[in-house]
Amino acid sequence: MFLFVARVDAQLSLPPPAQNNARARVVIVHDSEATDLFQPSITHVRVMFDRALLQLTHQTSLADAWLGLVSTQDVIGIKVISEPGATSGTRPAIVEAIIQGLLAAHIPPEQIVIWDKHAQDLRTAGFFELARQYGVRVLGGADFGYDPKVFYETPLIGYLTWGDFEFQDKSENTGRKSFVTSLLTKQFTKIINVTPLLNNNNAGVAGNLYSLAMGSVDNNLRFESDSDRLARAVPEIYAMPQVGDRVVLNVTDALICQYEGGETSMLHYSAVLNEIRVSRDPVALDVLSLDELDRQRKLGKVPPVKFSRDLYTNASLLELGASDLDKISVERLP
Repeated sequence: MFLFVARVDAQLSLPPPAQNNARARVVIVHDSEATDLFQPSITHVRVMFDRALLQLTHQTSLADAWLGLVSTQDVIGIKVISEPGATSGTRPAIVEAIIQGLLAAHIPPEQIVIWDKHAQDLRTAGFFELARQYGVRVLGGADFGYDPKVFYETPLIGYLTWGDFEFQDKSENTGRKSFVTSLLTKQFTKIINVTPLLNNNNAGVAGNLYSLAMGSVDNNLRFESDSDRLARAVPEIYAMPQVGDRVVLNVTDALICQYEGGETSMLHYSAVLNEIRVSRDPVALDVLSLDELDRQRKLGKVPPVKFSRDLYTNASLLELGASDLDKISVERLP
């Protein structure tokens, strides 16, 4: 039932870790053969990811690298962005490389879950098929349901839609709360966040902060229409102990950088970078993605996108990570 899983004790040659006092470390691995006509090579992607993980964790053994982040008792949720599909969203090849590593580290397959907000998006993006290959699970946060005891509350009243926890509640204060999916409160003990390098018209990038925060709660349309509301809500939701505290690894799938289109796949507004970026710091990865998106727009000769970076400044104020580029150490592996 399982595909080939590389030996967990594999040894890879790595450069020495950077010697500085930077708060945030980001490891970027590049391989010019990682994709072919926008299609990832799982063989190259697996080697890239393993190299990045070893460098980030300062380990020479993949077993030690993984088991320094998770344990064999953990239930691990691999958070993806599935709505844009397999080409512009989180690419299944990256997730496959992670699953192979976890299985090789003796994490039971039933304790590995690929998840996003909606199961149908996960199915369309190919994650159900991937899960069957390895015996892991796939779950949608909204489909699984929301925890009535854990929520993010603001005075702002939302327009509730079908699937929101309070959709049929007609009481006076309905719509002030965004409830957290029960996946986070009753299932997962650890989260691995995997996001594509994809623009988002509201947050700038559909990155680690935005993806996890908005994918973890219901009644979030009330934040999307106003940049100030979004800039406050995303960091505060991420900072909830049931959400951000469970994250052990952030991964930016930078095989392809799509700088226009958002949730719609637009490969003609994309650049092939053939990179994987990993960090313990979600803010650092996201601000680097914002700069990369700006750079690719200039190279593609498309108009710049104006948006507030307050979301990332606020995240730093909440001590979620580093939004100042001068406080980010980037280690590049060719």
